[in-house]
Parts: sequence; C-alpha cells; structure tokens
Amino acid sequence: MAFEPPRRLVRALGETAPDAEGWLEKLPEAAQQAVTLRELTVERVQVPGGRSSLVVLVRRADDTPAVLKLAPPRARPESERAALAHWGGLGAVQLLEPFTTEGVLLLERLHPDVSVRSLPEAKALLEAAGTLRRLWVEPPGDHVFETVAERTGRQAEAMRATASASAEVAGLVDAALAARAELLVSPPEHRLLHGTFRQSKVLAGERTPWLAVGPDPVVGECAFDLARLVRDRVEDLIASPSGAATTRRRVKRLAESLDVDQERLRGWTLFRAVESGVRALRVGRAQDAELLLEFAGWL
Repeated sequence: MAFEPPRRLVRALGETAPDAEGWLEKLPEAAQQAVTLRELTVERVQVPGGRSSLVVLVRRADDTPAVLKLAPPRARPESERAALAHWGGLGAVQLLEPFTTEGVLLLERLHPDVSVRSLPEAKALLEAAGTLRRLWVEPPGDHVFETVAERTGRQAEAMRATASASAEVAGLVDAALAARAELLVSPPEHRLLHGTFRQSKVLAGERTPWLAVGPDPVVGECAFDLARLVRDRVEDLIASPSGAATTRRRVKRLAESLDVDQERLRGWTLFRAVESGVRALRVGRAQDAELLLEFAGWL
C-alpha cells in the first residue's frame, strides 16, 4: 500500500515546519517499515488526518484494531509517548507498546470520525471538560516535559517579532504578553497537561465514552490547558451577535466547573488566542487570524 501523506498534513507542515520536507519524503518508506516490523495489516490512511502526523488504521497480528502514528521530531512524539505512558489509559488513548521505533506510536483504536464536536455545544463542552480533568495529574518526578513558561517564552518571542512589523496587532500582543508575565509569577499548581486540548481531540472510545488523543504535553497550571477549550467553535462565536457575552459566560462556566480561577483562565485564553492569531497571520492564514484576534479583543 502507498503511504502518501494527506494534503492537510503536507500543507500544515509546510506552514509551520519547512524543515520537515525531508521527513515527508522518507515517510512512505518509514511507514512501510513500521507496519512490517509489527506484522500489521493496513486498513487505510486516516484522511484528512492531523496537522502534525500520519495516522494509519491497522490491525495487529491477533486481528485487534489499532492506530499507527508517525510524527516528525518537531511534533515531539517522544514527549507524547511519555505522557500517554504516564496516564496509562486514564482519560487518554492507550499506548500499546512502550517503545519500538523513535517517532512511531502504536495506539488503541478509537472511533476516528466521532469527536465530541459531534455533540450539541453545551454537551460537548461538558464532556470535553470532564475528559480534561482526568488528565491533570502530577507529572513524573524525573520528567523532561516542557514547562508552560518555556513554551510560552518561545511563543512570546515570535509574537514580538510579528507585532513589530504589524501595528494593527501590537496592542493585543502587548496585552497578551503582560497577562503572561503576571500569570507566571505564582502559578497555583504544576500538573501534567494535554497542551493542545480542544473538542476535536476527544474521540469516542470503547473502554470509556470519550478519550483524549494527540497531546503535546506540557507541565504547568490547569488554566493554561483549559484556555484552548474556551475558544472552541470560534467561527460560531464570531458569527453570533451575542458572541462576546457568550464567551464571557463560557469562561465563567468552565472555570467554575473545573475549579480554576476565572481571571487566570481569562488571561491564558487571551494569550493563547493572540498567539494563535499572530501565528496564523505570519503564515498567511488571514481569515483565521482575523477570527482569533477579534475573539481575543472580547477578553
């Protein structure tokens, strides 16, 4: 079978990781080697798939369904492996092998086409938040996960560079960076976080109704993780005449339901929305940038 990377993956890596071109060229051969080594039967490549990895639906030698995932180093697949091993299937997809090949993960098969986004909005937020809560555990004592301060520090540098060339976003960038600086002074806890959590990262499973997939794990305060969930379905929020009020209510409701400080959640939501908007602007996704920066302005 030909393991051609989906167009969505090629486009996303072209925007965010131009240095991944060599990885993409070697991907079909690497996928074939991973399948052969594990004696897997391939069903299909998941399309449109993710933005940072190739996902292949397979069956193991005993005919149990599984997922083979291949990701470039930039996507930190070994960090994902370590987080999944630490969670041990509680709230997240189960890792089926501790380590065989760097950059290759064999995972429990969920229902790849059924995420909580298929639910009505209020129910989706409730189920997603419940899943996220289970992931917030103490990190391993000897962990090497990136911290929130480290990750947002790298992002802050890129935001400053873009803001210096675009006066229209400078005000929002200044507000986001000021919020970050204040939030990092005394974080209330240090937990293992999913890192890139949103509704589409929660898939239907067999062991439990919903399980998280695709973490980019980081260690820090819970409000940072929850912040990305606040802006889910941002296009619907922007299109609604009550979008700003709905956003503020969402911040309050999510903060209360997960025992997170509301102002800290608002601050991290502002930072993460501006960071995403500036990044979209930088790679030429003007429409996405406009939506995210308008949303950030409501905060």
